[in-house]
Amino acid sequence: MPSSFEIKIPDIEFWKNLVPCQIGCPIHTDAGRYVQLIAKQKYEEAFLTARSPNPFASVCGRVCAAPCEDWCRRGKIDAPVSIRALKRFVTEKYGVESLDPEAQNELLQGGGEPGNKWPWHLPLQIESQKKTAKNKKVAVAGSGPSGLSCAHDLALMGYSVTVFEATNVAGGMLRHGIPEYRLLRSLIDKEIEKIKSLGVEIVFNKPLSEKFNLKDLRKEVFDAIFLSVGTQKGRDLSIEGSDLDGVVKAIDYLININNGYRVDLGRKVLVIGGGFVAFDAARTALRGGIEPQEGDIHSAVDAARTAMRRGAEEVHVASLESFQEMPVLRTAQGHEEFEEAKKEGVIFHPQRGPKRFFGQKGKVQGVEFIGVTRTYDENGRFNPEYDGSLSEKLHVDSIILAIGQQTDLSFIRSSDGIELTPGKLIKVDPTTLSTTAEGVYAGGDAAFGPRNIIDAVANGKRAALSIDEFLRRRKSQTYFNLSIEKIPSVRFTRPNGFEQIERQAPPTIDLNRRTGISEVEVGYTEEQARRQAERCLACHVQTIYDADKCVMCNRCVDVCPEYCLQLVPLSELDLDEATKAKLLKQYNIDPFQHASAMIKDDETCIRCGLCAVRCPTDAMTMEVFYYEQRVAV
Repeated sequence: MPSSFEIKIPDIEFWKNLVPCQIGCPIHTDAGRYVQLIAKQKYEEAFLTARSPNPFASVCGRVCAAPCEDWCRRGKIDAPVSIRALKRFVTEKYGVESLDPEAQNELLQGGGEPGNKWPWHLPLQIESQKKTAKNKKVAVAGSGPSGLSCAHDLALMGYSVTVFEATNVAGGMLRHGIPEYRLLRSLIDKEIEKIKSLGVEIVFNKPLSEKFNLKDLRKEVFDAIFLSVGTQKGRDLSIEGSDLDGVVKAIDYLININNGYRVDLGRKVLVIGGGFVAFDAARTALRGGIEPQEGDIHSAVDAARTAMRRGAEEVHVASLESFQEMPVLRTAQGHEEFEEAKKEGVIFHPQRGPKRFFGQKGKVQGVEFIGVTRTYDENGRFNPEYDGSLSEKLHVDSIILAIGQQTDLSFIRSSDGIELTPGKLIKVDPTTLSTTAEGVYAGGDAAFGPRNIIDAVANGKRAALSIDEFLRRRKSQTYFNLSIEKIPSVRFTRPNGFEQIERQAPPTIDLNRRTGISEVEVGYTEEQARRQAERCLACHVQTIYDADKCVMCNRCVDVCPEYCLQLVPLSELDLDEATKAKLLKQYNIDPFQHASAMIKDDETCIRCGLCAVRCPTDAMTMEVFYYEQRVAV
């Protein structure tokens, strides 16, 4: 039977106890848990675990950069678990793709076995919040993942939330920046309808500007404001020829394509950049497809013609970085994106810097490159060094600049009391996301610059908690609950050959069918998902060693397939005198008595449980640890 403990330790120390993938996730989704539940075919519980902290779980199942995979311990052995793709699998079973918004909210509010693990997970525990929230109004500027996540959580707390969106559709860069071949527009619509079903109001075509600004929001008697206006302006490249026709910013190109406007790039296209936006632009240019507007026959005909044309015949990507340094290749998800781009025919030019663009009669015709010897200095800062002796020319019809984005904060006046950073972002307290103006909070790209979707979601959820504390005039006190369950060695089993299962990228459609807006990735089958989930090394399970029961028979060491256990003389350990004295006192060991210590390399342990099975005295056991953060009411 599990035992439960209430523990009081500082947050900074507590996070060290989480499993690696949970540390890696900005909203601390217990990815290992839902992966293990998928392996056991407990799909509804897996969905609740994945969705309870994340209002955009279905979206993240398709396009998350998956920082959890970068932390996954399996990646240190061969390749990380396919956490992102497994989230897609389980959300397709129980998410907005299979349930209407009301049905999904009812399922979530029911709780399920995983329940509430953190204050920002569903279902919410604090009924007292709703009493305070009555008649309180919050304004959210921007309907991207950060703004809508904030609105979602505040609505669940009982607040009246109004979202002001600059365009005529909600979703922010989910809709305007990510191509439909990666993220279906119908899925975005369903996620937003789910949030609206909680009572969130979205006002369209209402950008913050000189005509409608923070002063006007305060006049409408909003008790708090969250700014999540995003970064929808591309950065310029200050070199010769950058003003030629045919040189476009990636963000402008993607916004136009994703909103149904035709952009003719010609036969041969160059994309400059090495991040996800550069890859989105390059793969979109190959397709050339546009999204027809409902009821617009001209757009529909354009889309059909474009799909037949299949976009540019040749697409190149040039980056200052080498392949090893390229931002998109720093994540497991990025590696798969890179491989798909290569399959589709994208041509890469690493370690090349644009020296100038050349053209004729005001139209770009190509670029002159110089070599790059180093992109980052010894301190890891972006500081490229160039090799002028290397000079190359590439003739192209269009050039897309994917070298970063910036936000437009011209709506902020000095009288608003909001400070900006030297980088022209909104200055916030990194813990609470409060700005220098009381009752005004900011997050997402507007406060931190371009970042991953899951980081934006985390900002929205953090802001919701801070706004709630601000309006209640009381900071929530939290404590941690630790549940421990000892697993009898006879019951601890792992799937046969789990340590030998290779990572399998999610299935994709045939190259010949990749036209227009056709979704490339199709997701795992149930059998594939279960098999991939079985690769999880179950980091929740810890190998516990009881020195009082150990007879130093060395059987656990002998049976370990990864050689991660070792019984060594205490005298050989590099310990300071205070620690050594503490150990001698705790185990009542004479300083001159021979003593041994069990050491373990936890990174290579695969949780096979053989050490516990082999131990004759039950000194080595397998125990499951789960942490829950709770709010003191």
